[in-house]
Amino acid sequence: MKTVLGELKELASSFWQNKKVRNRVGWGLAIFLVLQLYFVRELIAAELLFGMLFAFMFALAAFFYVVGTVGVNGRGWAEAGARVVASSARRGYSTFEEISKKPFRHPHSESAQ
Repeated sequence: MKTVLGELKELASSFWQNKKVRNRVGWGLAIFLVLQLYFVRELIAAELLFGMLFAFMFALAAFFYVVGTVGVNGRGWAEAGARVVASSARRGYSTFEEISKKPFRHPHSESAQ
């Protein structure tokens, strides 16, 4: 009585001795390996595309964050700038008013007649 393993060995050796079977198994194995390489390439390409998409979305989110932060803090910066401009304008106006009240000639000068 033969064991199951012995019967499988006999069946495999009889198939392997047939040239058509060896040819088909070889081609099948070659096709399987080529497809595996193709799928690995496809997975790498997909990973690169998703990585670029992630980088783009990250850059877009960072841009919106910076714009939002500038918008929130910009009001404070604008207020400080407006105060500086207002005080400078007040000083300039008071200087201009002071200059405009002075006469062009000295009070004790004589006319050229």
